[in-house]
Amino acid sequence: MTQLKQPWLADAGTQSVCAALTARGAQALFVGGCVRNALMGVPVSDLDIATDATPQEVMALARAAGIKAIPTGIDHGTVTLVKNHIPHEVTTFRKDVATDGRRAVVAFSKDIAEDAARRDFTMNAIYAHPDGSVVDPLGGMADLLARRVRFIGTAQNRIREDYLRTLRYFRFHSWYGDADIGFDPEALAAIAANLEGLSQLSLERITTELLKLLAAPDPAPSVAVMRQIGVLGQILPGSDDRALAPLIHLEAANAADSIRRLAALGGEDLLTGLRLSKQDARKLQNLREAATGTMSAAELAYRFDAEVARSAALLRAALLEQPVSPDLETDLARGAAAVFPIVAADLMPELSGAALGAALKQLEKSWISSGFCLTKAELLDQLK
Repeated sequence: MTQLKQPWLADAGTQSVCAALTARGAQALFVGGCVRNALMGVPVSDLDIATDATPQEVMALARAAGIKAIPTGIDHGTVTLVKNHIPHEVTTFRKDVATDGRRAVVAFSKDIAEDAARRDFTMNAIYAHPDGSVVDPLGGMADLLARRVRFIGTAQNRIREDYLRTLRYFRFHSWYGDADIGFDPEALAAIAANLEGLSQLSLERITTELLKLLAAPDPAPSVAVMRQIGVLGQILPGSDDRALAPLIHLEAANAADSIRRLAALGGEDLLTGLRLSKQDARKLQNLREAATGTMSAAELAYRFDAEVARSAALLRAALLEQPVSPDLETDLARGAAAVFPIVAADLMPELSGAALGAALKQLEKSWISSGFCLTKAELLDQLK
C-alpha cells in the first residue's frame, strides 16, 4: 500500500484536526491537491479534507476539540478548521444531483466512491488517511504516476457538468502532464464538441483559470492545442500564440509572469474580454504599449522601472522573433538610475505655461537621446 510521508501530514495541528473529526467515528481523508502534489513530489500549499460527517457535525466536533471553525461554504458542505494558524478545508462527501454547465446541485453522501466520481480528473480523486495510507477508489494512481491527465468517467459528461473543466484540463496538463505522452484524444474530442459551453462561464472564472494556466513552467504546448481545436479563439478572440513559446524561451532566468505571457497572446480587447484586477489591467496595457512602441529599454526603465522595462524588452523580442540585446541589463540599470537634471524652476520666469511644458519635454528628449549623459548646463545651453 502506498504511504504518504510528508511534514504537513505529521504536523501536530493537522493531526489534531483529524483526531477531532474522527473522535466520534467519522472519516477524515486528505484529498485533491495535497495528495496529488505529495505523490508527485510537488510542493503542497492547501490542505483539503473529505469527511462523511455533515457540516453541522464538523462544526460541533471542532467546537468540542477547541478548534476554530469557519463556515466558509457550509451550504456546499465546506467548513474551514484553523489550528496553529493552518487552515484545513473540510468538505462533506458529496454527489451531484443536477448540473447546468456552470454549477452543480449537490447532496451530501456517506460514500467515498460517490465523492470521487464527481471530481474532474483521476489524479484529483486520490485520498489519504491521517496515517498516510493512500485510498484510490477510481484507480487514479496509474494516471498520476504516468503524469497522464484524464477525466473521470466520460470526458464529455465531465465537461458538460462544468465547462470550466475545459480550461482546467489544459491547466493541469501544463502543470502536471507528461509532454511526451501528449493529450488524451477523448478529452480533446469532447472539448472540441463543447466549445459553445465556454460562453456560459463568467469572465471572472475564465480569467482566473487562464492566468493559472499561463503561470505554468511551459504552457505553450497546451495553448497551441487550445488554438488548434478552437478554445483559444473562443475565450480570446483575435489572439495569436506564435510569440508565446519564444517568450518562454527568452524568459530563461526570469520568473514566469502570467500577465506578460497574456500580453504575448494579445487579442481583440483583452481589457474588456477578461476580468483583470486594476493593477493587472494597467500592467497589461503598459506592457503591450511598451513592447510595440519605439522606446529603448533604457528609456522604458527610466519612465517606468527596470521590471516593466525588462518584461517589455522580452515581449518585444518574442513578438519580433529577435534575440534579446546582450546589453539589456546594463541598459536597464542605466535607465532606472537616471534622474533628469532639469526642473521647471530652472526655466522660470523666462518660460511659463505651455511654453515651459514644451521646453521641458524637448530638453528631456534631448537628454534621453544622449544616453542620459547631457549635464544641466549643457541642456540649458540649448535654450540660448
